Amino acid sequence: MVTVEWSDNDALADARERLLAGRPVGAGVRASVLTSWHRCQFLGIPADRIDVPYHRDLDLESDLVRAAAPVLDRLNSGFGDMRMSVFVCDEQARIVGRRVDDPSLRKMLDSRGIAPGFTYAEEFAGTNGIGTALVERGPALVHGREHFVEALQVFTCAGVPIRDPLSGQSRGLLDLTCLREDADPAMVALVREGARDIERRLLAQTAERERALLQTFVQARLAAGGAPEAALLLPDAGELAGPGAPGGDLLDRTDRLILEEKAAELISSGRAAVVEVALPHGRVATLLSRPVTGSSGETGIAVEAVLPGGALRRLATARSAVPYERVANAVVLPPPRATVPFARTAVAEPPSVTDECLIAVGEPGVGRLALLARQRLELLTEAGVRIGTTLDVTRTAEELTEVAIPRLADFVAVDLPDVVLVGEEPADVNGAAMRRVALGAVDADSQLYPAGHLVTFVQATPQARCLATGQSVLSALPTPASEWMPEDPGRAQRVRASGIHCAIAVPLLARGVILGVATFFRLEHRGPFEDDDLSLAEELAGRAAVCIDNARRFTLERSTALTLQRSLLPHGLPEQNAVEAAHRYLPAQAGVGGDWFDIIPLSGARVALVVGDVVGHGLLACATMGRLRTAVQNFSDLDLPVDEVLAHLDDLVGRLDLDEDPDGAGGAGIIGATCLYAVYDPVSQRCTMARAGHPAPALVLPDGTVELPEVPAGPPLGLGCVPFETVDIAIPEGSQLILYTDGLIEHRDRDIDDALDRLRRVLTHPLRSPEETCDALLGALLPTQPSDDVALLVARTRALNADRVAQWDVPADPAAVSGIRTEVTRQLADWDLEELAFSTELVISELVTNAIRYAGAPIQVRLLRDRALICEVSDGSSTSPRLRRSATTDEGGRGLFLVAQLAQRWGTRHTAGGKVIWTEQSLPAVAPAK
Repeated sequence: MVTVEWSDNDALADARERLLAGRPVGAGVRASVLTSWHRCQFLGIPADRIDVPYHRDLDLESDLVRAAAPVLDRLNSGFGDMRMSVFVCDEQARIVGRRVDDPSLRKMLDSRGIAPGFTYAEEFAGTNGIGTALVERGPALVHGREHFVEALQVFTCAGVPIRDPLSGQSRGLLDLTCLREDADPAMVALVREGARDIERRLLAQTAERERALLQTFVQARLAAGGAPEAALLLPDAGELAGPGAPGGDLLDRTDRLILEEKAAELISSGRAAVVEVALPHGRVATLLSRPVTGSSGETGIAVEAVLPGGALRRLATARSAVPYERVANAVVLPPPRATVPFARTAVAEPPSVTDECLIAVGEPGVGRLALLARQRLELLTEAGVRIGTTLDVTRTAEELTEVAIPRLADFVAVDLPDVVLVGEEPADVNGAAMRRVALGAVDADSQLYPAGHLVTFVQATPQARCLATGQSVLSALPTPASEWMPEDPGRAQRVRASGIHCAIAVPLLARGVILGVATFFRLEHRGPFEDDDLSLAEELAGRAAVCIDNARRFTLERSTALTLQRSLLPHGLPEQNAVEAAHRYLPAQAGVGGDWFDIIPLSGARVALVVGDVVGHGLLACATMGRLRTAVQNFSDLDLPVDEVLAHLDDLVGRLDLDEDPDGAGGAGIIGATCLYAVYDPVSQRCTMARAGHPAPALVLPDGTVELPEVPAGPPLGLGCVPFETVDIAIPEGSQLILYTDGLIEHRDRDIDDALDRLRRVLTHPLRSPEETCDALLGALLPTQPSDDVALLVARTRALNADRVAQWDVPADPAAVSGIRTEVTRQLADWDLEELAFSTELVISELVTNAIRYAGAPIQVRLLRDRALICEVSDGSSTSPRLRRSATTDEGGRGLFLVAQLAQRWGTRHTAGGKVIWTEQSLPAVAPAK
């Protein structure tokens, strides 16, 4: 739709001068005009003169000229006092007809070469109503100073393309031109109506030729002794064989469509042929195509069907007479009354009866159009199946290129901003750099930018115009080729030398957002793209854009979920000396899941090893996993026993389940979770474990023996059924403890026992490091496309040597405190930790005194030299001390506060016979060696 804007002030002239000088144009110029100016500038069209080619040998008796002549006369006679000229041009912008009555206007037009024979393509005449409308393939209005060439700025012109009503291809253009002071908004609507009238006359000419061909065919049948009823269109099944008619299988609508489709192919071939066509249920019909020449020299093809077995009989009802009917793009004359089809043989018994009828008569060109239309429909059907088979942006772009090559184009490139590849929505693609995501080619020597290349489209290219306007652009490559790719003239020359001569740029538009651009190219051995090709490219790109947008949104959702999951999983291993550990986490193809692992340092140089699994996939499972991991860390900081940690987790999952499904409907709640929790003590070299519905761990001893410890299998978390049982096992130093989720061993195509046997075989290599063990397990047990995520934790145990442990029994006597202080000071001296003697004495004195005064026997003091100096005082009471802030008048209550200030960390853990109060102090920094 063209909006008339009569803006012809000095601002336009200034804008044009700025453009020619290479400066920003600024506002005040219509977008379509500015785009044309840029094209003219890159084409090197001189702005101060006009030099258009002249053609002497033009077909002034063509179908277009004959169809346009009455329209030109009608428009010219209707101008009245308006000084208007009307032109008709062919598809190459050559003027082939003109009507102008005003002598002064004719003189001015002739002085500038606006007459029959001259070519006003945009590449020669710059921005003008004729050339610009053909380039834009739509209505164009150019007023006064909007013309690029100064010689044309005295005119206003409005042009509208004329399209073939059957093929949709451009046949030419209708243009109205007047002096700019005589311009009238009505000229835009007037030229559009005239162009449509010419198109209707072109259609009538085609019908007249086909009617003449049909008449010739009928007359030939009459001359051969047949009847006019021989020109019978194959009837519908409902019109066949009325009550009482002889036998024979009736033809249904499917049969008709099969025969008409094949008839269109025969007409498009333009030659005589005999073809057998298979019909459903084992039947066969024969199609005969033969040339027909009309009385005026028209040439065409008539196609008849020969049907054995008397399938066609007298029509039960008459059909109304109409001048002609178009079927499969061929015009045939239906019978005016009930008839008997022409029969080559005499009527005999039903098995030997043969019926013959005319299916279609048409011109080969029209038949080819029908065949192309069917091929385009088949391509669209195939595209619906082949494009979007995955939720991967790159693969979807590649599928678009695979579908379009070679039936539509010889090369297809898909360019997207990088933000689309990571799942984000582009803010503005106009002028942005694009990543070539896919490049399809009929051969390897395309010379186009390869896939993966970063491309920036300059303003004159079809892709830049497409991205700026959001509209598809069909364009021939300009001459010289360097002006099509000014950022890379050398490559542009190679592209043109390879034979690429035209392109279609289509925006990848989804939900109103331009995601990128798809460009279709053709080589010189094929004709240029037409409007039907443009529509087909738009349809293919539209389907691909929706699939790319779906893949982009899936990528964003998956990336968000993975980011959330990675933020909830450990980013590294904590510092501790109890085990040497390695871990792996692999998300499933279906998306993120709820598997997690953790290594948590505990008091007394111990470490907790945790592996858990929330059933299901998606953000809910991921978020629940984060909650459970945080809860495990908090419960571990409280130094709770192993079974109590699982009991608290069980209660938490039950509450979370109720929060997600408060009505108890069972549809939105958490399905369940499993967990294995183990605590390893490097001093005693023992490990305490419990599990809640989780696979048992594997243990590899230093000699290579592989065991699966019998850890009691508790119920999954959230059921709240029975207490969890623990097992305590001795683990020699250098053993490997392997904890994993069910995704490692469970797969729908593999038996669980076979997976466990394979697990044992892989682990019979005790000299492997934990990292190597992780790689070996994943390589041997993980399927190609895992359906569940996998968490794997491998820990090689270490021992805290006896020379790093000191322990004393303390009698329940206040006098024993001084002796313990002396022993502790001596031990610190042996460890070269004299710097910590003062603070340690204060800590030991306070804790031992409290144990003697408020707790009971047995009392024991233990020092551990690990990453920190650990002081432990155990007693027989289960009452935990409480840190409080004493008032200035209080006599006591400051001892534990003092301990907390001297220690880096402190806490209490309960044992079977009482409790342990522990503190940790940082070791002094070791001076570097000189």
